[in-house]
Amino acid sequence: MVSDVRMTSYFEQGSQLLSRSRLTSDHSPEKNLHLLSASGVLRIMTEMFLPHISLADLEQTFFSKVLPKTLQLYDNLMYELSSEAKGLTSQNTELCSTVRNLLQTIVQLLETLTSCVRYVCTLQECVPLENIRTLPSSVLYVIKNTFTHCKDSESVYCEHLHLISDLLQAMFKETYSLQKQLMELFDQISVGSASAEDNITDMVSVIHTVLEICSVISNMDHALHANAWKFIIKQSLKHHSLLQCHLKHSDILSGLCKDTLLSFQSCLQLAEEMKMSDIQEGTDLRLFQKTVKLCRFFANSLVHYTKEFLSFFSDLCSQLHQLFLQIYSKFPPSLYAPVISEVHRDEISRVFLVALDPLINQLLPFSPFMEQVLSDNLGLPPEQQLPQCLLLIAIMDKLSSQPEEVQTLWNTGKCLSFFSALFLSFQQCSAELSLPVCLPEVIGTGQPAVPITLYHYVCIHLCSYIASTFPSHFPQLEYALLDAVLGSSMITSLLAIDSWCFLARYGTAELCTHHCVVIAQLIKSWPNECYQVSALGVLLRRMLFLMAPDHQVEFAHKFLPEEVENLAVWQHVSLKALNPDLGKRVAHQLCVAGLAQCRQWLNSRRAVGELQPVNIAISVLLAACSFAGDTLEAELQASILGVLGQFWTFLQAKQVSDEPCLQQTLCLLLRLLEFFIQALDAQLITQVFALQSSLFQLDPPDHVRLAMLDFLSSVGKVFIPQEAQRHVIPQLSCLFASLLADQTWLIHQHALEAFRHFAEETIHEDVVPQCLNSEEIKNKVVNFMAKVRQAEETTEARIERLKQERITCSAHFMKMAKELESTGEPLAKRACHPPSEEQYKSAIGTIEGAVEAVKLLLQKGSPPAWLALKLEALHTAMAGLRDSIR
Repeated sequence: MVSDVRMTSYFEQGSQLLSRSRLTSDHSPEKNLHLLSASGVLRIMTEMFLPHISLADLEQTFFSKVLPKTLQLYDNLMYELSSEAKGLTSQNTELCSTVRNLLQTIVQLLETLTSCVRYVCTLQECVPLENIRTLPSSVLYVIKNTFTHCKDSESVYCEHLHLISDLLQAMFKETYSLQKQLMELFDQISVGSASAEDNITDMVSVIHTVLEICSVISNMDHALHANAWKFIIKQSLKHHSLLQCHLKHSDILSGLCKDTLLSFQSCLQLAEEMKMSDIQEGTDLRLFQKTVKLCRFFANSLVHYTKEFLSFFSDLCSQLHQLFLQIYSKFPPSLYAPVISEVHRDEISRVFLVALDPLINQLLPFSPFMEQVLSDNLGLPPEQQLPQCLLLIAIMDKLSSQPEEVQTLWNTGKCLSFFSALFLSFQQCSAELSLPVCLPEVIGTGQPAVPITLYHYVCIHLCSYIASTFPSHFPQLEYALLDAVLGSSMITSLLAIDSWCFLARYGTAELCTHHCVVIAQLIKSWPNECYQVSALGVLLRRMLFLMAPDHQVEFAHKFLPEEVENLAVWQHVSLKALNPDLGKRVAHQLCVAGLAQCRQWLNSRRAVGELQPVNIAISVLLAACSFAGDTLEAELQASILGVLGQFWTFLQAKQVSDEPCLQQTLCLLLRLLEFFIQALDAQLITQVFALQSSLFQLDPPDHVRLAMLDFLSSVGKVFIPQEAQRHVIPQLSCLFASLLADQTWLIHQHALEAFRHFAEETIHEDVVPQCLNSEEIKNKVVNFMAKVRQAEETTEARIERLKQERITCSAHFMKMAKELESTGEPLAKRACHPPSEEQYKSAIGTIEGAVEAVKLLLQKGSPPAWLALKLEALHTAMAGLRDSIR
């Protein structure tokens, strides 16, 4: 065996050579000789002495003594290289030769270290870590710094990089080989189940150092990067029981998420470039496919690492949540995703997203992840609103196959239930719903996926999940459905209504009836008309169609149509949902009750403040007429028409313009008039048009204009009496002309539709051109009639507009929420002031007046038996007041 002294003396000679080289002048040939000599000594020691040392003696005899000096040599070489590189020029051949010699020496040093590691691999199948403790850390130090030098080479060598690029490539290649050899060695290393703390510390240090190397090489080489991560995951799992409490899980998970996103972004960038250049094959395609596979590798690594160390992720779930959100935000159908071909999108989905999908399954039973995803205070930016919704849908699709305790975890979340979170997230996707974006969905078994709108997609998946929901979770489901129906977002309310109707149809008849009764009770007890009542009315209207016939009879008995307090419920019901006999009976009862309510108001003082019950009564008359039509009894038709005439005699344009309640009355009356359009006499039709013309001069709100248009559309069916034409026809043409010129898109579009219906049906053909009082309006009407498509904005322009609208609306809603929050605070209490003398005088005066009133009553007749006792009690109270002021 070679003595320690002899080996150390050889290496000391190399160190002394290097020390002397740093003292010589720059560009000295002597320096190169010293550097090469020092490197040569290390190589000789490795080749000649290392094979003669046993594995048990390697650490103490060789590595602990030689490797620290090797690192010193390496640092000196790198220092010299960085210093000399600053003055490198193509003209200075001597300096160029010096730099190349330094690089060559580093390459030789790397080769020597590789040989050293390779030799250890040959000693035996299982290598105890304590026998080579210094080797891994020393080699990783060299690998990390060499890769860093290669990465920074452009800034180090600037425009002279080409002078030494061949040696830099050789240095990179040799470092690559060294890392690969070290990783092979770790496959043979054993830490032991009862290892000393030093072994655990060393192993943890190795993993964390390789993690640092990953951040250096992430953009340098795919294979190298993947191998480094493979090493981290493999060694972490291999020594799971020993290292789990010592690893920096936050750093490892953060690195995995970061590198997954970087690889994914590289995929998208390559796909976008190929889309723009219309390239479908070649080098770019092969690079794209390699990058997609790298994404799959990272996805699999995340899945494996999470499976083993999930219990340590309690504070890290936001990273995983953000990973999903950022991936979804950069991938179609996100409005913020790059434009890529369908082929590339499908490949990314098939290779990468499918590999990432099992990660959701692993996270479902983990309460911290649930709390993160269902938090009511996420504050997500616009580009992550749709991703949150898609993530919730992905979770929902998997929950149905989970055990009941996992579903309970999500459906009874701490802040929000899963259902509430989904509706809230859906509500934020206004731009995507408006476009609308489409997602692939398999509609029928064995059929290929077809694109469907986001609304349709969410509705299908939500209804599917509702079908698998445990009965014990129905309270959360019902709460979320009702909350969404009553919410301010119309499309979210519609989603909840669609889902609720599915629940009514899928569930038992008794459940449907129970829900109908509850909804009807809510409508009946609501204090005033508002959008929430309208939403509940739409829901009740649809659900009554799903109710069993015998349950419909019970519903009619529970909410008797002839009782005034139930009219608020029946105004929202379509009587076509009932069986014919029941519907006919209910329609008759509603007409009688509605007419009675209208007559009661008309025969009273006609107070505007008492109009709400009247509007409800007119609404039920509408419901009855919509159901019965011409089959309504002639006597009832005449009664309704008579009541209609009475209303038009007192309506005044100025009063209607000022009173929203009267505006609603007018809209209802106009709709009701449509059923009796053929029966209107000259006087009534003249009154109706006179009021509309006068009201239009006062700039009525949009809902009144829409009601006017509906009525005008129906006027084409009637012959205007000769005696009324002189007044009505000019007003009719003026109303149409004004409404066709309206700048509000909805009003203008509705006006075109109404005018088309009128023009196609009216026998007063001379009125039609009078309505078109300008060339612009005439051209718009002609184009609409001919179904000429107007110039449309491009998809890109529409997307940008919707993005800006989302930002504007979000800011507006935030402002409204803050105002509501500030007004919701309790008012400050008024300061208490001592009562004034006037207040005392007023109170005493009230008492004296009451005493005089009792005296007068006693003079008029005998008092009741209880009066004496009451007076005695008041006497005692007065005595107590007198004593309190003494």
